[in-house]
Amino acid sequence: MRLGVYGAILHDRPLPDALEVVRGLGLRGIELNSGGFLPATHIPTFDDVLESDAARDEFLGLFEGTGVEIAGLNANGNPLHPNVAIGEAHAEDVRRSTRLASRLGQNRVVTMSGLPGGEPGASRPNWIVNAWNSAALDVLDYQWDIAAAFWREIDRFAADHDVKVALELHPQNLVFNSADVHRLIELTGATNVGIELDASHLFWQQMDPVAVVRHLGPLVFHAAAKDVRVNPETAALYGVLDNSFRRLGPDEPRTNLGGDEWANEWPKPAAWDFVALGKGHDTAYWTEFLRALREVDPEMWVNIEHEDVELGRIEGLEVAARVLTDADRALADGDAAGA
Repeated sequence: MRLGVYGAILHDRPLPDALEVVRGLGLRGIELNSGGFLPATHIPTFDDVLESDAARDEFLGLFEGTGVEIAGLNANGNPLHPNVAIGEAHAEDVRRSTRLASRLGQNRVVTMSGLPGGEPGASRPNWIVNAWNSAALDVLDYQWDIAAAFWREIDRFAADHDVKVALELHPQNLVFNSADVHRLIELTGATNVGIELDASHLFWQQMDPVAVVRHLGPLVFHAAAKDVRVNPETAALYGVLDNSFRRLGPDEPRTNLGGDEWANEWPKPAAWDFVALGKGHDTAYWTEFLRALREVDPEMWVNIEHEDVELGRIEGLEVAARVLTDADRALADGDAAGA
């Protein structure tokens, strides 16, 4: 497998310094933000690269001799948001990222399926998580019509650029489990839209990432290595869908998600937390995760995503990198022993 880092956690430093961090971890790639919820911090010449071969070559030159390469582009956002100021911007970021990937010799763009409103004229997304009543199915039918049209277009666009678009199975999105993946592919006939397998969002849904990889097979294009720890005492009281988030004020550090939408503070105490690899599932589990991914594509990128608030930026990457490289080594050793 090819192991790297999703670079958002390193936006506090310029790209050359971020590459030094990745190399120091013993990893080979960095997944670069290219729009959506987060800015393209490490691609400051984005517009120039789209148009100028000289700008493209200069940007690619930053990677020469570093031992680190681009491990995909990331445009996570909500391209189906009913507020056009957000939805159209994020949709265009997916298109621009696809064009940029092609210009840079890349073939993976990570994003999310998106989430429309619940009916015509809506201004906010509507996430149906338990469609027990007929009205909820009406909402889903409406949303799937919107999603199918958009992703059919993006699939053709991606195919024209020889790029695969990988959708993260993420909450607050229409596609967040295996059944949704199959429905999207059936509705669109997509060949160039598939999945980024981020294990963390499967863990808290009580899904098994290894089983999901083997179930979806070639629809898995890309992977993220992020762990989840379920906190039994809190989960027993509030469940994994606990909504005790706190709204952050404009005087507090907060992440803009487009328009006037902002990320909230995580529930305290939380039913579950994002943690570095090994704090939720041991090395043996991650070895099996890599094994399943290798069965799909031995050259797939598996990029560490660090969102463990108990660990610093570099500390969290170091903890995760040790577990992931140990898992990769165990996989290789097991193959050698069985040869």
